[in-house]
Amino acid sequence: MAEYKGVLICGELIEGRLTGISKELLGIGRKLADDLGEELSILLMGSDLSNAAREAIACGANKVYIAAQPLLDNYHCDACTEVATNLCREIAPSVFLLGQTDMGRDIAPRIAARLKVALAVDCVELRIEPDTKLLIQTRPVYGGNALAEVVSVTHPQMATVRAKSMSPLEPDESRQGESIPVKVEVDIETMKIKLVERIKQPIEGVKLEDADAVVAGGAGIGSAGNFAMLEELAKLLKGAVGASRVPCQEGWVSQSIEIGQTGKIVTPNIYIAIGISGAVQHIAGCLGSKCIVAVNKDPDANIFKVADFGIVADYKEALPAFTEKCKEIIG
Repeated sequence: MAEYKGVLICGELIEGRLTGISKELLGIGRKLADDLGEELSILLMGSDLSNAAREAIACGANKVYIAAQPLLDNYHCDACTEVATNLCREIAPSVFLLGQTDMGRDIAPRIAARLKVALAVDCVELRIEPDTKLLIQTRPVYGGNALAEVVSVTHPQMATVRAKSMSPLEPDESRQGESIPVKVEVDIETMKIKLVERIKQPIEGVKLEDADAVVAGGAGIGSAGNFAMLEELAKLLKGAVGASRVPCQEGWVSQSIEIGQTGKIVTPNIYIAIGISGAVQHIAGCLGSKCIVAVNKDPDANIFKVADFGIVADYKEALPAFTEKCKEIIG
């Protein structure tokens, strides 16, 4: 039986640089590795990874496993699954962490199935139990209305981590580490899934996932044109506009800004919910916000149960006044 040791991170890259979630994983991974008295490693896939490797070491990694293969520059679920699975079998980490991202959601279950291990998804807290040295994984349940602590008795102990729930370390350029090449034995042509086309969607302003302020609209907004009021406030707060499921389904806004269990998870400093009733699926996507402000004309709307501040009013009357007051304070 393999001796499982160390913490392994599955890194993600954008234009050759580590993504925010990868840095957050390195931050929590460094703490877990220190508590275990073991090493922290990260897997990087793609080509021209030297800058990302140095960045990973500065952010806490002891070892960087380099899967250098130009075919992996564009994400391919079958290929990435194969590379990550083979590395886990080779180095036998005690803990293996991925981001709760499009990539993480896609490949984590595949890897877990191949390794025949358990998987805890969308974790918001991780810690090592001092006596057993097992990973305690905390994740939302019942649509975010409760938190559950789970433990995996299989190894590696696998988990995906919600973005913005962990803190990255301050980069230390003097930190020393080791880069280790990984043999890539994948043939894209034999994979069951093939990348047909990659479309890069232009984003104006702040990305929804990275915004410190989010102004989100629901079914109560009524039409696509009324989202202009939300856009004005979001621009004023240097934030981003989001939406619940109905506006996306109706075509009022792009599907890419849906917030919720089937959309994006956001954790801004302030989340302003306009005309959103507060279905549990939507609340699961915004519950990590530091402050939630709700505007709804229905005093019994479920959103008020999780809101820090609530305004019972027609948003067409309340929002202009709210926006003008913000202009006074900011300007």
